[in-house]
Formats: sequence, structure tokens, C-alpha cells
Amino acid sequence: MEPVTSTTITVDVNGTSYEREVETRRLLIHFLRDDLDLTGSHVGCDTGNCGACSVILDGQLVKSCMMLAVQADGSKLETVEGLAADGELTQLQQSFSDHHALQCGYCTPGMLMSATALLRQTPKPSPDEIKKGIQGNICRCTGYWNIVDAVTAASGQEVESRD
Repeated sequence: MEPVTSTTITVDVNGTSYEREVETRRLLIHFLRDDLDLTGSHVGCDTGNCGACSVILDGQLVKSCMMLAVQADGSKLETVEGLAADGELTQLQQSFSDHHALQCGYCTPGMLMSATALLRQTPKPSPDEIKKGIQGNICRCTGYWNIVDAVTAASGQEVESRD
């Protein structure tokens, strides 16, 4: 059996620089949660299917359970903890609350990061663009319409009535 090796990585997470020694086989999600104590991103399926672990890496949405921490060396990461500045919810976070886009909350960090990445690329997305933007994130509670409504409202657009 080969010995486990480690290496030192440096990452910027939510504006704070971290330098840590990590095992080369350590997943990014475990590095964030266990080494940096940033537990907002959730471990859901550990297979890349649920999206609960989604973060933004150098401007791109990634599933942190599908990456090794060493692959993030030298990168800029954004996690759900970095969204609210000085404890103030972003418009998107407030919209999730206002539109009942969360229930158990397990998928919420991944949904928020996916929606954040979407809104940066497409500031006024259509419902179909929102659905595509959150694709790969599984919610077992809300039925998705409230999430689509929350992202629509956060983009400054009128939410369609479902009556």
C-alpha cells in the first residue's frame, strides 16, 4: 500500500487567504468543512448528483465533492458563507426567504451558489434559464417553483402568478 502523501495549498476563500497542508486525496468539500470550518456547503450524495456542495471556483460553479483540495491550489473560492456581507442577506438570499424557496434547507447552499453564478452570467434570466442554471441541484421539499420564483424576483423581474 502506498503511503498517503500531503502537500501545502494556498486558497482564497471568501476573501480570506488560507495556507494548509492537506492529504493529496482530500476532497475539496472536506477541506472546506473540516479544515476551514466552513460548514455551509453540505455533503449530500458525495457523487456529484445533488449539488448541495456547490461552490464558485475562479468564477465557475463546481461541485466540491468532485474535486480534490489540491486542485483548488492558488484559486479563489466562494462559499455560501461569503454571500452575506456583514450579516446582511443578499437580495437572492432574502428572495429565497420571501418566496418560501427553502424548507429543510439542505439543498439551499448549493441552490444559492448555483443561482448566484447564474445571475452573474444572466442578470435577467427566463424561467427556462433559471431551471437550466439550477440543474444538477436536487431539492426534495419545494417542488422547485418557489426556487424559480425566488431567482426571478432577485433578478428584479415580475414573478408569474401560479393561481
